[in-house]
Amino acid sequence: MATNPSPSLSVTISQADFDIAELQGSLQQGNAAEGAIATFTGYVRSDQSSGEVSAMELEHYPGMTEKSIQAILLQASERWPILSVKVVHRVGRLFPGDQIVWVGVSSGHRAAAFSACEFIMDYLKAEAPLWKKEHSEVGEIWVEAKASDSGRARRWD
Repeated sequence: MATNPSPSLSVTISQADFDIAELQGSLQQGNAAEGAIATFTGYVRSDQSSGEVSAMELEHYPGMTEKSIQAILLQASERWPILSVKVVHRVGRLFPGDQIVWVGVSSGHRAAAFSACEFIMDYLKAEAPLWKKEHSEVGEIWVEAKASDSGRARRWD
């Protein structure tokens, strides 16, 4: 697999919402090398493991979370010839329908962009140090890691 020796890798952890069109535009480096941009946007669902969720809180360790996600992006850049990758993950109190995560990958070819985007999202779900607490009619529940998320990440080994 060919790799790009110096792809642009960016991680943002923020309470603020994000603009999908602006983020996608920022992946284009202006040299027309991008043949494809693949993105993923995740949203807070109301139907969660604890029932009907009214809110979700996300916590993280500043510095540690960014470093962990940066390592995932570096792994992706070593596997696929990506030009640029950005991850934006929100923390704090979010509500059903709110945007929670955005992953964008640019590459010269669609297969690399799609694969790298999916790889990054699989590893974010399985390994990124982010903790979720659901608020519902039954109270507050910390979300446990799902075996299915770990399984999706392991398939890339």
